[in-house]
Amino acid sequence: MPILDGPQWGPKTGPARHLVVLLHGVGADGNDLIDLAPGWAAAAPEAVFWSPHAPEAYDQAGPGFGRQWFSLADRTPARMAAGLAAVAPVLDAAIAEQCVTLGIPLTHVALVGFSQGAMTALSYGLRRKISPAAILAYSGALPDAAGLAATLASRPPVLLVHGEDDQVVPANASRAAESALRALEVPVESLFCPRLGHGIDQAGLSRGSLFLQRSLALLEPD
Repeated sequence: MPILDGPQWGPKTGPARHLVVLLHGVGADGNDLIDLAPGWAAAAPEAVFWSPHAPEAYDQAGPGFGRQWFSLADRTPARMAAGLAAVAPVLDAAIAEQCVTLGIPLTHVALVGFSQGAMTALSYGLRRKISPAAILAYSGALPDAAGLAATLASRPPVLLVHGEDDQVVPANASRAAESALRALEVPVESLFCPRLGHGIDQAGLSRGSLFLQRSLALLEPD
């Protein structure tokens, strides 16, 4: 099984009580999202932010062009669902190891993802036997929604954020995910940002910070 590594930041104050896992988009690596940590540290001062590099080399470009959580060479729902299922135990083992190292409970984990990382965070987090504290999905989708009803293992609070002008992953992907999650009684909020393409703007960062702060505050003491 691949061993994940990547940059870390924090905690800002005191010993670590939370782990915020940042899952990058396809063709990037863990360095792409770790810069979110200093800005969110006020909302989660006792969190370690960890941005692992995805386990596979990006297969749609040459060597050195980033990583992927699963291949997008075949985008049929079945192949994407298989890719998401394959990466779940890799993430599970890596996050468990991080929690042991930090001395924090497995419940004190929040998942944040962008684009393919958002798809991965949703798919993995909603099937995680020990519910994460929160899932924040930016510019993502729920490509394996059809099988989720049979495999749903937890109902953490979810925030979906998407740019209305996204030409890479259309905003309707998050709208469909929102509908699917509501049907499964998963607590979900959404923010659709006007004139925003495939990225994260200040409105999305601010909403994410507040959501993260609120979700972590609901956790039981260690």
